[in-house]
Amino acid sequence: MRLFSTVLATILCIGAFAQGERTLPMTRNTALAGGMPIPLKANAGTFDSTFIYTTDTITLPIFDDFSKNNIQKYNASYTDPGVTFDKKYRLTDASDVALPPNALYTTQVTFKRTYDASTGITTDSNFPPLSIKVGDLSSYPVVYQTTNVYPPYYVFDTINAPDVSDTVFVVGPSIFQDSATQFFAQASGQDAFWLEDQAYHNYRYAVDPWSLGVMTFDGLDNSGYPYAMGTTLTNYADQLSTKPIDLSGALVSDSIYLTFLVQRQGFGDAPETGDSLILEFYNSTTQQWTRKWSINGGGQGAFKLGHIPLTDPAYFTDAFQFRFRNYGALSGALDHFHLDYVNFRNASGFQDTLIEDFAMVYPIATLLKDYTSVPWDHYQNNSAGKMSTNTELVVRNSYLNGGANISSAGGGDIDIYYNGGLEGNVPLNGQTLAGFPATGPDYAPRTTYHSNHDISSYTFDPLKTGTQQYFDIEAIVSVPVGSNYLPNDTARSTQYFANYYSYDDGTAEQAYGPEGIQAQLAIQYTPYEADSIIGMMVHFVPTVIDVSNKLFQMVIWADNGGQPGTVLYQDDAFFARQPKYEIHPNKFVSYFTQDTMKVAVNGTFYIGWKQIDPDNLGVGLDKNIDNKQHTFFNDDGSWHQSVISGSVMIRPIFSTSLDPELGVVAKQLAEPSISIYPNPSNGQFNILSENQDLGLVTVYSIQGEQILITDERQFDLSNFPAGMYFVKMEKASRTYKIIKGQ
Repeated sequence: MRLFSTVLATILCIGAFAQGERTLPMTRNTALAGGMPIPLKANAGTFDSTFIYTTDTITLPIFDDFSKNNIQKYNASYTDPGVTFDKKYRLTDASDVALPPNALYTTQVTFKRTYDASTGITTDSNFPPLSIKVGDLSSYPVVYQTTNVYPPYYVFDTINAPDVSDTVFVVGPSIFQDSATQFFAQASGQDAFWLEDQAYHNYRYAVDPWSLGVMTFDGLDNSGYPYAMGTTLTNYADQLSTKPIDLSGALVSDSIYLTFLVQRQGFGDAPETGDSLILEFYNSTTQQWTRKWSINGGGQGAFKLGHIPLTDPAYFTDAFQFRFRNYGALSGALDHFHLDYVNFRNASGFQDTLIEDFAMVYPIATLLKDYTSVPWDHYQNNSAGKMSTNTELVVRNSYLNGGANISSAGGGDIDIYYNGGLEGNVPLNGQTLAGFPATGPDYAPRTTYHSNHDISSYTFDPLKTGTQQYFDIEAIVSVPVGSNYLPNDTARSTQYFANYYSYDDGTAEQAYGPEGIQAQLAIQYTPYEADSIIGMMVHFVPTVIDVSNKLFQMVIWADNGGQPGTVLYQDDAFFARQPKYEIHPNKFVSYFTQDTMKVAVNGTFYIGWKQIDPDNLGVGLDKNIDNKQHTFFNDDGSWHQSVISGSVMIRPIFSTSLDPELGVVAKQLAEPSISIYPNPSNGQFNILSENQDLGLVTVYSIQGEQILITDERQFDLSNFPAGMYFVKMEKASRTYKIIKGQ
């Protein structure tokens, strides 16, 4: 069997490579990475220009199905109404009055030295100490310490001789005046239930959630980076806490219950049995958190119900809180738990475990047949028959009895908007949504329904001018009977038309790749029309093994009976590439052909790479859309179709009218002329370039191992074995091949 299970311990055994294809967990969430603003401080190392927020108190009921993001936003500006501030100075006198801005002192004793020229006697007189208060501006509130300080200089004076006194200043005196301003703002909103944004709000990580959106807990912080990079540490990671909840007027007899749903793994990484998601209650009187519920790790399964009563009178205050925390690996997107349908309300009971709702489960990925995006000019020229006849919609009936009827009144619409205006719609049949007639006259209770719909009656207007287009899509489903939470009846997404073809939805849940020396990966595409390819877009994702220094060659193949055949283009050995990780959300990196060569394709073709060494290069894998039939790998001289579900995030770039906007030509013309000589050599190599600044020069072995880094134009490989090596300049796009002789 060619499919390998992924275990962290196996991943860390770098020396043991097995051939085949494999998925890996990610160490960063690129949907978040780079998205967190870094507070700017006027004075580095201080709290200057930062905010302290006071939140409002919320009341029952609290219901969040995560169909939208209900985390409190902290985005106040110091000019906003109601914002106050407190400016603190580092140096004050004993009465807490700030010292002048130019105040400068030292803690070492300084003195005046006097030399009497008539007697030859030298006299030292220490300056008297000054008692001041010195504050620590690294944190607020400021803690002050009374400190004796001295003038930051020495005075040397000669008397009874024609002379003037000399002043010698202390180098870098440590006591100087500074200030920091702390701002205070109110963060409020009765629909903003949650204080922290450490857990990841998303629409794609859970398998068949009960409605749109979940909160995902893993080992990544709110910026998408590991809590402890490159370690095997396990500890508490993400935290999701409510604002203070006013229960001061409630009674135990009010039967207050907290209900929620939890799923392990989803499309992510399965938590080990020692991992857990826990629920804690906060006693504001004792200021203590107490564990009330937990679930251990395990494999993929259905959502589990939590139903917890609030019975201790100590919690019935004006500042009760509850929070969810996960315990697991801190080194990446590992040990996933997904939270849904949090409902905290009174007038409930032990038997009241129902979550009665009818909802959309996922946004629509595409209205096109086969692809999530195509070049706009390809669609303009070939719009007939290109709309999907089997667009998937997933809905969930969470009612237990009735409330979800599939009569002719039930159904919905897909509405398409362009520049904010409604352009068209496609009706959705309720019976198709429910799989009628097999399901009978009503949706079965507590059931998730996957259905496919014919959208071919609608066509995006091909007469729209421009190099690229995008359309907003709203899918709305409804049932005519029963109460319903309306916000999760509408799923929103966007249909893009740019200069590439894609199968994926733009979000990676795992990393994918073949393994084996000179293994190859090929993704199959059949474009709407004959055209030319100028490169590929790849979404590499970081995994527990950093492979950004490994090498690969981009390859384009013709079709040979449903698998890759003749090579249409391949990077030469002088032009090897490396995986690049971008810090922006789900950023694709463009790899262009040498000299932006246009590779003509007509009909089915394949694009991907040939790697130099056995490592899995970790390309993003979208687990929500299954296109494994278009993924091929070759690790033993033969091509194999993938057995791993998902869409590999490699997109062919076509030569379109977008080329000038993308700066493709300018990019290639800016490449400096570089040569390495003598080549072959016995070990001594020189770099000749018209560019004076090449940056760092890195030399790799043929296995991709980094063996030398220099900023010089000469380097020596005399102590390394004979063979082929690769040279990469920091400020050049090409990788150069050199030969070291005996």
